[in-house]
Amino acid sequence: MTVWVKFIRYIIEHHDKVLLYTEQHLYISMIALALGFAFCLPVGIWLTRHERYAPIVIGAANVAETIPSLALLGFLIFIFGIGDANAIAALFLYALLPMLQNTYTGIKNVDRSLIEAGRGMGMTDWQILTMVELPLARPVIVAGVRVASVWTIGTATLAAAIGGGGLGRLIFAGLATIRDDIMLAGAVPAALLALLADWTFAAVERWITPRGLRVQQHGVGKAKARRKMGGEVKA
Repeated sequence: MTVWVKFIRYIIEHHDKVLLYTEQHLYISMIALALGFAFCLPVGIWLTRHERYAPIVIGAANVAETIPSLALLGFLIFIFGIGDANAIAALFLYALLPMLQNTYTGIKNVDRSLIEAGRGMGMTDWQILTMVELPLARPVIVAGVRVASVWTIGTATLAAAIGGGGLGRLIFAGLATIRDDIMLAGAVPAALLALLADWTFAAVERWITPRGLRVQQHGVGKAKARRKMGGEVKA
């Protein structure tokens, strides 16, 4: 009997357990992602108004990204104990960098002439932020959330190492019993969740991109393709 047949049989026979762990996995991941976004959006906006602090804050988020997952989970045990709270705190830290950096970069890259035009029309700073900067920066911000969601869902499998829930429990159970089917029962749904999150946010990113920017990006892409083909022909 192949491992995939055993995997399918395990899923059928223990579907209730797999569904429970999938729900726990989504809960841990989405809570961490929501907390990260709630933190990164206002902080990213604040950094665009206080640029001298941007390298420090983004650098700190980058440092958190370099800490090995198991080491960070182990360190947070002294603060949050074992369980889901520890896992959510660690995932929150890992989700910061892409969302914070993209929020800052997206707003900073808004065409200054549009902002000056808004000021010339008598718009307040709040109106410029909500009606000019954020709408134009939304695709970049969502791209950061997209990256963070994939990282978060993938890393959430390690929550089981410190007593948390999620699909990591099946992976660690499979490792402990040397059973590939149980490991796959945790790894395959986790991978599918990450792919689903990536596809979902990619669709949202396309949907919220203003039509003018989509046309512009499409035109730039075609121009680059033509230049590349021209260079190949010359070569």
